[in-house]
Amino acid sequence: MARTQGSHSDITGPRIRQAALALFARHGYAAVSMRQIATEVGVQAGALYNYTPDKQSLLYRLMHEHMQELLLAYDQLEPTENAQDALRCFVGFHIRYHLQRPDEVFIAYMELRNLTPENFAEIEALRRKYENSLEAILRDGRRAGVFDIADTKIATLAVIAMLNGVMTWYRSGGRLSLDEVEQAYWDMVRRSVSS
Repeated sequence: MARTQGSHSDITGPRIRQAALALFARHGYAAVSMRQIATEVGVQAGALYNYTPDKQSLLYRLMHEHMQELLLAYDQLEPTENAQDALRCFVGFHIRYHLQRPDEVFIAYMELRNLTPENFAEIEALRRKYENSLEAILRDGRRAGVFDIADTKIATLAVIAMLNGVMTWYRSGGRLSLDEVEQAYWDMVRRSVSS
């Protein structure tokens, strides 16, 4: 299939993903049409199919790229010597990484229900890998007697849910600096798991 005259795949492809990301985050996946995405990018609706087979593939790709980039960034953190330092590092990383990507975070959590079962399974496996990193920290801390946690899986999900709350209310230039917010959340997380 011929590409639209004047289009460049290395430019148009990312623009399509960026437009879809913004529209899905603003209106929800189900409410956005391929025609709306095309209009946002400034191409004919049929031209989108040169870059993606369908809207489902576009949603999956956005989520998959987000999770892959998250896992890669987390893996690049400096190793820590103990569970408490590792947990502190996780808290700071999670808040700062996700605050820079509000649309990606919104879609990653709110649009899972719109994935096909196969795509859902793949994204869920990547999410589980990230959650398992935190759960391993909590298990290590429990073994070392630093953390008092009855169920590390529930604690993992509770900590992530607490940290995700920052994305809904924090605004740069508000009453608290990002450093102060991060410290406050670290204090809450530390107290919630400490023995």
